[in-house]
Parts: sequence; C-alpha cells; structure tokens
Amino acid sequence: MDQNDTQLEQGKAAETPENNAENHNSMASLLEKEGLGMDFPQAGEIRTGVIASISPGQILVSVGTKSEGVISGRELESIPPEELAELKVNQEIPVYIINPEDQNGNLVLSYTRAREAVSWQEIEHLLQSKEVIHSKIVGYNKGGLIVPVKGLRGFVPASQVSLSRRAGMSGETPDQRWSRMVGEEIDVCVIEVDRERRRLILSERAASSETRESLKERVIEELTEGEVRTGRVTSLADFGAFVNINGADGLVHLSEISWERINHPSEVLKVGQEVKVKVISIDREKKRIGLSIRQLQDDPWTQHTAKYQEGMLVQAQITRLTKFGAFARLEPDLEGLIHISEISERRIEHPKEVLKEGDTVTLRIIKIDPVNHRIGLSLRRVDSQAYAELDWQSLEEVMDELGEDDETSA
Repeated sequence: MDQNDTQLEQGKAAETPENNAENHNSMASLLEKEGLGMDFPQAGEIRTGVIASISPGQILVSVGTKSEGVISGRELESIPPEELAELKVNQEIPVYIINPEDQNGNLVLSYTRAREAVSWQEIEHLLQSKEVIHSKIVGYNKGGLIVPVKGLRGFVPASQVSLSRRAGMSGETPDQRWSRMVGEEIDVCVIEVDRERRRLILSERAASSETRESLKERVIEELTEGEVRTGRVTSLADFGAFVNINGADGLVHLSEISWERINHPSEVLKVGQEVKVKVISIDREKKRIGLSIRQLQDDPWTQHTAKYQEGMLVQAQITRLTKFGAFARLEPDLEGLIHISEISERRIEHPKEVLKEGDTVTLRIIKIDPVNHRIGLSLRRVDSQAYAELDWQSLEEVMDELGEDDETSA
C-alpha cells in the first residue's frame, strides 16, 4: 500500500457518525458566520411571510427560504372570499407550515390555519386581561347566542347574557327568544378557552357593570301606575307570583291573578310563562312593584250583575246564616248579603229567628258594589213605599212583555 492509499484509508476511518455530526455542526457554524445559514421551516410552525404572487389557482408566499411556499387547493378555498379579495402582493401575512416539502418539492402553506392559531393566541391573552370586546350577535342556538371574536365563533350561554337583554326575551322557543337579537351589537369578555375542543365561552354580564339592583332601580324609575307591560313569570309562592319586567321583579298577589277564586298561583300560571300585567302600585323607597293580571281581563262578576239594579225585587235562596246576617243565592255563581238590620222591622238577635237555610224568599237589592263584588239585599224593604214607583215601573214592564207574548202567539 503506497502513501496515498494509506492517507485515503485513514480519512475513511475518520468518517464516523460522531465525526459527521461534528463536521455538520462545523459547516452550519461556518455558514452562519458567513451569513449563509438557511432557516428551514418545520411542520406545524407559524411564520410571517410576504405574498409574492396571487393567481386564480394559488398564492405564492416567501417565508425566507430558497423557494416560495404555496397556498392552493383546499387551503386556498378555505379563505373567505371577502378576505381573499383584500390580499395584495408584498403584503405580510401569517402562514402555517403544513409540509416543508411535498412529493413535488413544494413548501405547502395555509393562511386560514395560521390566522386561526394567531386568533387563539389572542383569545388566550384576552382571557388573562379580562378586556371587553365589542362585537355583534350573528346567530343563536337553544342555549344562547353566537358572537364572533377575533375571527372565531364564541358562545354566550343564556346565564351569561346581560339582565337587561334577558328581560327583553319573549316566547317559548329558542327562535322566539333569540332571533330578534341577531344583528344587535354586544360587549363581551372571554371567560373560558379550550383550544383543543375549539371551545370559546363569552360573557356579556362580565363585561357589564350592571347589577340586578341597579337594573331594578332604573326600571322602577321608568314605570308609571296604570301602564300595561309584558313580563315573564319567574317564581310562584303561596301568596302570589313574581313577574319580571325588563329585569325587575314585581309581585302579582294571589287576589290579582284571576277573577275566579284560586288557592295557589300554579292553578293558572307556570314559571317561564309570558303574561301581560298592569302596574297597580310602585313603592320607590322599598323598591316594590305591584302588578295585576286580572285587571286586564273581563270581570265575570260585572257580567253576572249587568241585568240587576238597585231597588229591584229578586227571588233568592238562603244559603248561610251568620250572627251578622244571611247569605242568599241569586244565581249559581252570585250571592248577596242580607245584613241582620235588613231582615226584620223588629230587633232580632240572630237571623235564624226569621229565616232558615234553604228558604226561597223575595228580596230587594239595595246596593251593588262592583269594586268589592258585593250585593246588599233586604227583606224588610220588600214592601217599602220608598220603592213603590220602581215597583210599578217593573210591573208595567212585565205586563208589556206579557202583552207582546200574547200578540205573538195570536
């Protein structure tokens, strides 16, 4: 073996893996010193690139390598048309490295993935800063509102919608409750982020300084007695129902729910039900609102008593005797009271001295009180001369009706 062969063999022996790594590092160091180092992109990396060209089928982006990366196919189609129209040559954009080198040797990029990753980073910063974001409601589902933030779709659960906005809700279905809010502006805060699950939860309540108490104060100041509002039943109690009007709860007392006698609000109302109410009292000092449902309904008692007038003689059945008087039924759902002083001309200690339950007697109506739903009756005034003229008029009307009936029959 001559000298040259010996040197060649020694050189080959020196080419071990360790030596190769050292040589590679030395070469990289040398290139770096000379300014020739190449920063090769890695899959999953996000870089800032410069648009080199835009054509119908692709966008070429320079990311600092010896060749330009390409955005094409599905990645190009995924760019919203309005955003695509805004892209210009020489514009800086973020790009996501999908493949550093595909089978054709191309550097494959994505603009939408990069933009989304940047958005998630910004969202995470917003979660930490608690910054308020101004946006617009673009949709809804059964549980709440859809609001875009930094290009991502965020969700505002119903529990995180502001009190004033929830107070304006109406309807039984999600479409009825939420649809009218689409397009409205809204301020929100980020309260939960899960990038892996693509979960972005927002809160309008956290972005608002509005409290339940301050909202109630504002509503009370706006209300006036006698006006009619639409509200929603929030809770039921033995003594009545609470109805929310624009964020403030008012009480519909049991007696103001229905003209019919009920033992509990649940007989006619249910939580969540939308109802019309009349404002009947406002206590601004104690911050209490009194409401009525029945005052917006026709009073059946008034209809029952429409054919009666004070002074009329009527036939009625005695139903109850008490120490202060007797109750008499004029109709199945209509009773009147004969006060003890109106039973007899002589002084008696108890109605049972003159009347007994089940008796059918002729009585005179001496009072009709539509406000308190009371009819005053009298037994002792049946033959009173004070009503003689009225009795004659009534008799003539009866005779006229009988005469008309006879003529009709003839």
